[in-house]
Amino acid sequence: VQLVESGGGLVQTGGSLRLSCAASGFTFRTYDMNWYRQAPGKERQLVAGINVRLGGGEIYYADSVKGRFTTSRDNTKNTFDLQMNNLNSEDTAVYFCNARRRDNDYWGQGTQVTVSS
Repeated sequence: VQLVESGGGLVQTGGSLRLSCAASGFTFRTYDMNWYRQAPGKERQLVAGINVRLGGGEIYYADSVKGRFTTSRDNTKNTFDLQMNNLNSEDTAVYFCNARRRDNDYWGQGTQVTVSS
């Protein structure tokens, strides 16, 4: 099983980044997919997610990113993306891709996002 994040980097306040997670080694379309982030000295936080229940994709966003972040998945390419707009310093963190289904819980290695003022 592999989850490989890409797209992190340094951006100025108000800028945008697009993170991508490439998944392999499991049946991607049957897993809930999530983006988490962890800032220094803080707990890991759920940022956004798409689940596969009810035959569709329920999408969740943390209040702090609603209206600025958009997540999407492509079950034909096994990819999971996070478009981040209007970034601010509070978005600085390591962002992790997560795949979850029943007792299976997979994590990527994380990608650093740094927002400078």
